Amino acid sequence: MEEELVVISKSIVNPRSLKKPTSVKKIQLTPWDLSRLRFGYLQRGLLFHKIEVKQLQASLSVALDRFYPLAGRLVKLKNDDDTVSFFISCDGSGVEFVHAVAKNIELSDVLELSGSVPGFFASFFPATGIKNYHGVSRSLLMVQVTEMKDGVFIGFGYNSTVADATSIWKFINAWSEICSKDSSGSQTFQRRLHLKGWFFDEIDYPIHIPDPETKPTSYVTTPTNLQEKMFHVTKENVLKLDAKANDEADQKISSIQAVLAYIWRSMVKHSGMSREEETHCRLPINMRQRLNPPLEEECFGNVSQTGIATVTVGELLDHGLGWAAMQINNMELSQTDEKAKAFAENWVKNIKIPVSVGSKDLVVTNSHRFDVYCNDFGWGKPIAARAGPPYLNGRLVVFKGIGEASLDFQACLLPQVVEKLVKDAEFNEYVSIV
Repeated sequence: MEEELVVISKSIVNPRSLKKPTSVKKIQLTPWDLSRLRFGYLQRGLLFHKIEVKQLQASLSVALDRFYPLAGRLVKLKNDDDTVSFFISCDGSGVEFVHAVAKNIELSDVLELSGSVPGFFASFFPATGIKNYHGVSRSLLMVQVTEMKDGVFIGFGYNSTVADATSIWKFINAWSEICSKDSSGSQTFQRRLHLKGWFFDEIDYPIHIPDPETKPTSYVTTPTNLQEKMFHVTKENVLKLDAKANDEADQKISSIQAVLAYIWRSMVKHSGMSREEETHCRLPINMRQRLNPPLEEECFGNVSQTGIATVTVGELLDHGLGWAAMQINNMELSQTDEKAKAFAENWVKNIKIPVSVGSKDLVVTNSHRFDVYCNDFGWGKPIAARAGPPYLNGRLVVFKGIGEASLDFQACLLPQVVEKLVKDAEFNEYVSIV
């Protein structure tokens, strides 16, 4: 179906007050930002019954007035020591906006996703194949609106050197509010944008790094036959898993830790890995309130650190749900100001810019804390949230469910793992595969 998607127009949406100078011209990049330069743009999308494209563009221009870093570009400087440095220039260059039509594709085609990722679905997202270091010439935020036979999909991709998921969903929340209620943006923009600033005081900036565009020494080969599955956990089953994990653990376990531990154990059980192999649960940690002094929760930028819980396959399978959840809990508790600063200082001494993460990991992205279903642009609330490429084995995108206190997960797995999970009665007792 991919050839059935027709691009109607491509344009650049600039901040409405383009000629009005922003208070911040340059944003220096931290080790958290620079370490992501070889990763692809993160892509998310919302499915609606109806959207007016012109109104969407006009309100985007207003939203970019406040969230001006998204309308900037990366700047790469060559240094005398054969290294490069990057910073974000808040120059108002604008956001790439694509308007497309796929009249033969229906809402049900996107909602089902019942097997391999449909060939057409990647074309609904605007930043497929774009790496973060491409931000020197491509916009740091990209938007695509695709009109289907009976609905509309808003897909967006963003450069994770400029924003993390917390910041990008705050931007989407503000944009939808402007579009639906406040065309001037005056109500939404009563407060100035708070940027993260520079909080790694022991490090000189700009940081000198090897050019990420040079060929990396090692590659992680990504399987091409991955399948995308939607997992759904009802409020009732979330509470059951929460109770089970807390009954087995000797520390307080959160509901999301219990559910993630359950999915992690189930995926590893069917992975075919040997008992001696290590498996990791990678989780984005919002560091705003963990730094000392803490940053404002509204602070815009990439202020997330990846926490990694590491165990062997044997350990994970021999212990119960509570033990697995405790590994995730202990990892989260360990994400302190001291650890963040030690990571930054060590990273500068031994710079590594990975191409991807390991294929034996559970890679959790997004969060159930983001209210994706409040984003009513003026024509009704979203009917579904989805993630786009890059597809990665073990990726688990977390979304708040439509039902109260329920959870949705977009899982990307090898076909043989999906086949076993479908037949796993224990897994299906708590998790429904859509």
